[in-house]
Amino acid sequence: MATLFRTNKPRHAPANFHVKKNDEVVILSGTQRGKRGKILEILRSRNRVIVEGVNFIKKATRKSQDQPQGGIVEREGALHISKVMLASAYDSRKGAKGTASSAPATETEAAASKPAKKTAAKGKK
Repeated sequence: MATLFRTNKPRHAPANFHVKKNDEVVILSGTQRGKRGKILEILRSRNRVIVEGVNFIKKATRKSQDQPQGGIVEREGALHISKVMLASAYDSRKGAKGTASSAPATETEAAASKPAKKTAAKGKK
């Protein structure tokens, strides 16, 4: 019998990802954008990664030998794989953008880069 609802799991996990465990990565988008960290774990079936020191979540825990009191524990949450990029690739990309000078070198280039102002012709209507 076919399922009547869509599950939130991909049908096939990709053969390989652009990052590996212990790689230094930069977060590209979201509330954590610009943060750096080391990949602790890759969740292949969900296309997600867990990055050290990024995207903390609060999780309620039961009483156990490790946590005799139980309570609320903060730990890293998972991020989608498309939100992370290798730090070395990110730095080289930023370096390439930073080499181009933002200001024109000469006055003629400065004048050429500014749009000409349009003046309305004063005449009889």
